[in-house]
Amino acid sequence: MLNFEITHQDHCRRLESYLRTLMPTSPFGYARKLIKSGAAKLNGNQTTADKLLALHDTITLKESAATIAQLSSPRPVLDILYEDSLILIANKPAGLPMHRTAECEDNLVDVGQAYMIQRETTCKLYPVNRLDRGTSGAVILAKSSSSAGIYGRQVKETGLDKLYLALVWGTPEECGVINEQLDEKESETRYQTILAGEGCTLLAVTPISGRMHQIRRHLAAIGHPVVGDKRYSGGDMPELSGFALHSFRTALVLAESGELTVCAPVSNEILNLCEQRGIGRDSLMETVYRLV
Repeated sequence: MLNFEITHQDHCRRLESYLRTLMPTSPFGYARKLIKSGAAKLNGNQTTADKLLALHDTITLKESAATIAQLSSPRPVLDILYEDSLILIANKPAGLPMHRTAECEDNLVDVGQAYMIQRETTCKLYPVNRLDRGTSGAVILAKSSSSAGIYGRQVKETGLDKLYLALVWGTPEECGVINEQLDEKESETRYQTILAGEGCTLLAVTPISGRMHQIRRHLAAIGHPVVGDKRYSGGDMPELSGFALHSFRTALVLAESGELTVCAPVSNEILNLCEQRGIGRDSLMETVYRLV
């Protein structure tokens, strides 16, 4: 048997996503086939493709020539959290814009498109939702203009069920609702304190409306800006590629198979910053797993 232990890098990732990260060149349904047949097990037990992994979980793969041939040491350049024939959900790193904003600048769509070509997947990627350049985490890319239309309507009509993690300066109330108008439009953001650090607090944040920079502006408005968010009074943190805001959990209804919940593992940058501020990694991992 081949054994793998889950680290912080894959905490809260779906099992199928983890196997496809290990075997990025494998056929599209290969990971699901291993899981369904019992050739891939979680902590010694048969499980499902959508099972969310936790720190120190053990994955075992039945050793075969085909599986060994698919294993790859370097991780794919595009961190895919979920994929089907219509969409993929990627874990965007902080500092990477969604689209090209300057000549020859890396951006998520171009990086994703290049990876699809390298993998010989015929498609053209279109963002269904967007994240600010400085925000990390889960974002949806459609594989065609028609798929973008299907999911774009879902976002417009019913919204996405999204949960963010935000490290903010100071100590907000344990929970709260921010209703301050943005751009003369009704706006609502809900938050809950989950862990306290030295001079800062980690929040679970749910945007009810979808205004530009809503979470960042609302948290700054109550005097607790996102750490590292220079634009909204969060200061300059050179150790961050962006700021300490992460799109952690996204739930949507798939056109082909119903409800889906995807979580994006928290970046090492945010984990390191939390540790520096007295929020231990293991404590953070345990807490965010309970959020899902």
